[in-house]
Amino acid sequence: MTASANPLAQRIHELLDFDKRLYFVLLLLLFILIRYLTNTLIIEAIPDSQNLVNSGALTYFYIFNSLGYLATPILLLFKFTLISFLIWIASFALGYKVPYKELWKFALVAETIFLLPELLRFLIYLNPSQAVSYLEIELNRPFSMLSLVGFDQVAEKYQYPLATINIFEIIYGAAWVFGFLSISKRSISESIWVILLGYFFPLAIYLVWYIMVYR
Repeated sequence: MTASANPLAQRIHELLDFDKRLYFVLLLLLFILIRYLTNTLIIEAIPDSQNLVNSGALTYFYIFNSLGYLATPILLLFKFTLISFLIWIASFALGYKVPYKELWKFALVAETIFLLPELLRFLIYLNPSQAVSYLEIELNRPFSMLSLVGFDQVAEKYQYPLATINIFEIIYGAAWVFGFLSISKRSISESIWVILLGYFFPLAIYLVWYIMVYR
């Protein structure tokens, strides 16, 4: 069954029919706001943080964070471009022709899912205890493999990969299945194969590569 004959695909298409430029601005502001608030919590978790702030010892921390805020739109645009390109290549390899522009637009919308772990991390440490270190806040990834085993229980080279393996990645992939179904006019089973090949397979390769080259 193709998406043109699929009421679900048609409904998804209608829901995604809005101004993507305005949505990108809103998404960007939300990411920056949540990360700014979280970085504030990280500073508060540093012992004797107020004296460190007054003495200027955290200048590099502020500079690094400021550069991170400025780089956020570039990083988001790069991510949308890369993921939509990988999925476009996967669909082409499986013999499906899809418009790259529509994939890019959906990548923008799907990124909303990753606001949830950022927000959860902020809420979890909204009132951090003295026993919580800034590193624990920085490495916290809700509903991830790292959160199950504990960041201090694994070697550093495994921390990022384990943090990346989380429930939100699964939700993101599932969203892409329905998004691809709506865009490509393919069936759900065909869409699943495209997302497995175009997103989860490259992600697995990247995490293995990260572990192998980590120093």
